[in-house]
Amino acid sequence: MQLLVPDILEDAQGLSAAIAGMVLAVGFFIWLFGWRGHRFWIVLAATVAAGLMGLYTAPAIHSHPLVAGLLLAVAAGALALALVRFVAFAAGGLAAWAVVHALIPAWNEPLMPMLIGGLIGLLLFRIWTMALTSSAGTLLMAYAGLCLAHKLGNVDILALAEKRRVLLNAACGGLALLGFVGQLLLGRRRRGGKSAGKKKSKGDDEDGSPSLWERAQRVYRLAG
Repeated sequence: MQLLVPDILEDAQGLSAAIAGMVLAVGFFIWLFGWRGHRFWIVLAATVAAGLMGLYTAPAIHSHPLVAGLLLAVAAGALALALVRFVAFAAGGLAAWAVVHALIPAWNEPLMPMLIGGLIGLLLFRIWTMALTSSAGTLLMAYAGLCLAHKLGNVDILALAEKRRVLLNAACGGLALLGFVGQLLLGRRRRGGKSAGKKKSKGDDEDGSPSLWERAQRVYRLAG
């Protein structure tokens, strides 16, 4: 399996350095902050994908391309968050069936592994989302970085992708794992900050004595 496909790199060589830099920045934000903004990315991906599908399939359904693309994009964006759990269930089921079929090719009963994989996908929705966004951000950064290397450093990225396939795959895997760990740490830090804020909002000092605000409220009640 080759993560950095030469055919895609050949088409991406035509991108300008500014666009490649923007893709690199977007990939970095998805790589590190994918879970924090996963609702935004899910709605955006569904809207763009549905809009493109409407543009391409409009002639087959005898509709105007712009109208079909716009309506499909709006409908997909509105339904994206409602259907995301179903997508997670389907993705987990298909992934489990692919793994079982690769390990046991003679197994011809896909229902059981697909149901188990789908349930695991729902239970580990947070982990799946972090892994998916980290991997997607890694691929975007890898392609954009190679395009920048070709534009700015005259690097033959096609030959590099062919000769260093294993090395590039290992680098992408390590970078995706690093992004996954970073998202876990950021999520844990954010939850810790929220819990500390809730404790402070109760109005008690560290030694358990009432705060100045609580004392003022008590004095106000006594005076009233």
